[in-house]
Amino acid sequence: MYFTGITIAVMTFLTIGIWHPIVIKTEYYWGTRPWILYLLIGIVCCLAALFVENVYISSFLGVFGASSLWGIGELFSQRKRVLKGWFPMNPKRRHEYENSSDTSR
Repeated sequence: MYFTGITIAVMTFLTIGIWHPIVIKTEYYWGTRPWILYLLIGIVCCLAALFVENVYISSFLGVFGASSLWGIGELFSQRKRVLKGWFPMNPKRRHEYENSSDTSR
């Protein structure tokens, strides 16, 4: 029996699951400003995956990088969810939301 596919599937599931709270906490504490960091992490991990021979590590790097890139869009979507009241707003950053032109509810 070969467990490579199942192992990569579980690793992918866990990686995506880890990124969900990372995006929420990032938006809560720092807003959308760290999107560039997500971009750099995503590019570096995806490029590194091309040069790693081990299938598990290469798969992890690819999935982690792709999740980081996907997280950029989710970061901006999270801001919209906060503006709609679906997630808590950081009271220390209230002024950023009040001055926002993206107040469509």
